[in-house]
Amino acid sequence: MAEAQHEGGSSGADFDLSQFYQIFFEEAGENLDLMEQMLLELDLASADDEELNGIFRCAHSIKGGAATFGFSDVAELTHHMESLLDKLRRRELAPIPPMVDVLLESADASRGLLAVHQAGGNGTPPSTVDLVRRISELAAGGVPAAAAPAPAPAASPAPAAVAPVAAPVVAAEAPVSGQLRRLEIVVGPLGRPEQADAIAELFRDIPGLGSIQPMVSAKPDFRCFSVETSSSNEELLDLFIFHVAKEQVQIRDLNAAAPAAAPAAGGDIPGFGLFDASEPAADAPMAPAPGFGFFPGAPGHPEAAAPAAAASKPVDVAEPAAAKPAAVKAPEPKAASQAQLEAATIRVAVNKVDQLINLVGELVITQAMLAQNSRTLDPALNQQLLAGLADLDRNTRDLQESVMSIRMIPMSIVFSRFPRMLRDLANKLGKRVELITQGEATELDKGLVEKITDPLTHLVRNSCDHGIELPEDRLAKGKPAHGTITLSAAHQGGSIVIEVRDDGRGLSRDKILNKARERGLDVSDQMSDAEVWQLIFAPGFSTAEVVTDVSGRGVGMDVVKKNILALNGTVEIDSAEGYGMKVSVRLPLTLAIMDGMSVGVGEEVYILPLSSVVESFQVNDDSVSTVAQGSQLVKVRDEYMPVIELEKVFQVPRFDFEKSSSIMVVVEAEGSRVALLVDELLGQHQVVVKNLETNYRKVPNVSGATILGDGKVALILDTSGLVRRARH
Repeated sequence: MAEAQHEGGSSGADFDLSQFYQIFFEEAGENLDLMEQMLLELDLASADDEELNGIFRCAHSIKGGAATFGFSDVAELTHHMESLLDKLRRRELAPIPPMVDVLLESADASRGLLAVHQAGGNGTPPSTVDLVRRISELAAGGVPAAAAPAPAPAASPAPAAVAPVAAPVVAAEAPVSGQLRRLEIVVGPLGRPEQADAIAELFRDIPGLGSIQPMVSAKPDFRCFSVETSSSNEELLDLFIFHVAKEQVQIRDLNAAAPAAAPAAGGDIPGFGLFDASEPAADAPMAPAPGFGFFPGAPGHPEAAAPAAAASKPVDVAEPAAAKPAAVKAPEPKAASQAQLEAATIRVAVNKVDQLINLVGELVITQAMLAQNSRTLDPALNQQLLAGLADLDRNTRDLQESVMSIRMIPMSIVFSRFPRMLRDLANKLGKRVELITQGEATELDKGLVEKITDPLTHLVRNSCDHGIELPEDRLAKGKPAHGTITLSAAHQGGSIVIEVRDDGRGLSRDKILNKARERGLDVSDQMSDAEVWQLIFAPGFSTAEVVTDVSGRGVGMDVVKKNILALNGTVEIDSAEGYGMKVSVRLPLTLAIMDGMSVGVGEEVYILPLSSVVESFQVNDDSVSTVAQGSQLVKVRDEYMPVIELEKVFQVPRFDFEKSSSIMVVVEAEGSRVALLVDELLGQHQVVVKNLETNYRKVPNVSGATILGDGKVALILDTSGLVRRARH
């Protein structure tokens, strides 16, 4: 494999294709993701041509790229997948659950093979022998046996009844003249694997040449094929000579070979991967195999009472099957839209985008400095200069918004990984689960997307494992047999709220309190439900009765909360026992640039996120009331809210003793409001968020810092932290 990678898959010694490897790996990964998504959404009972064609195109694209770059193992596996998919789209076979299973597993194996190539050949590639066997049996119209290690190639010559491991390459549908012969062709030793791949392509491209089937070879530098053709040996050699030398090719007539036939002339190569068992007939009935149903009601399940065509919907499909159109759609419009999408996109390294955002941030700071210094200029004498600065301000804001939108990616990128995970987990746990996603078009900063994926993964697994009950338990409670997990994302102000909801058993207040007392936590029966639910975020806390390989060790929810808090986010739980649970994660939209309101306290300047500011007003002494322990409340339109004096919170030194804080700014976070007491409002402007922890340390009630137009550093206040401070 490493050799093929260095060769670059090119016949020209002076042209190195390795410079395009990274583009191929990215495109192959995108195709595998798209293939997996389409397989998971495939309705086996009414799969239309466009769905099957789309899956076939993904496999075909990966195979073509892998063959071009000399990654023969990836090309061979995807070629087998392509052969099975080709029969499906031609309606020669009906799709059944085992086909989806083996194609999903083959996609995973392709990822593993590509990862080895991307690492320069380092690592152990996954075995594909069993996958190839199962695909071959399914392509022949049968149902494969349970996955097992593939038999080793026989050391003795193969008998006449030969069963190749792979489905045949689709040959051109042209009449074949002359007598049809069955041959075994051995090619090698090969300098580059793509030489043999080129021979296989000849049978695809030349009408009437015949069909070819790859077979397992005992030696890595030799390739073995089973061929059906009416051409003579000389005609075949004349075609092959464009890719390999004549002395590298050995041809043996299988029709004339006896079971104990001697090896092919000119070679002492034993075996070449011919199996003893013959391949199932193409018209063999497709009997369902035990255990291959997605869940009860699918083919092979003990409760199944309908054929494969009426199988229930897979656990991971987000939309009801009834919502899918039954009519066959024409592929042309979709192909045209895909071509436009590919032409309208460009792939750029993330570090380049980050560098661009940093530069725009510095530009925003410079623009703020110019704007501040221009306030002292005479408008009559500097009219043109001030007009140019106003244009600079507008253009800088437009540039900042455009650059920030580059880093914003839709939540569908995150949500797309859960259908497959949930399908496998539900099958493992014996549960029936439907996943519904909402708000996939909601955009979030790429940096946040990468950090929120793991916490969301744990929350979804938690809902499936602890929340959703077994089908028989749900039916006993009057619920539908299949549970529902809903993933939703929506913008709320300057934040994005991501929710994970399920209609399972919900949280048990008594069980959580009892477990907390066992662990020595300070709890009481007078605690509110919200306070009880927060107990599950304690390190090592778990109410699972049995520790499994899925969950129950208590190492999850505390990490979820820690990771979300590190992103200046919050996580809240709402639950009703017997009805389900909802986990809400609230995150800032971006970590780079934001709109802020600057306020003055003494000689200090603080920044409030503009998205959190509700209103500001002049306060009168008689509107502020002092309650127990010195806490203050202010009455705003018949509503009392806590008062926080920033002067005391941050211990701001006061040099002008006659001046006092008389302005209140109402901010909202986590569903609560507080009034901040400040000296003055300085204005609204864009601020570049700088991480305080990487440059200094974590400061309570502060989420970051920024550089003002005059070069001074101002702290950005953590409104969520201030609200939590007021609660306690």
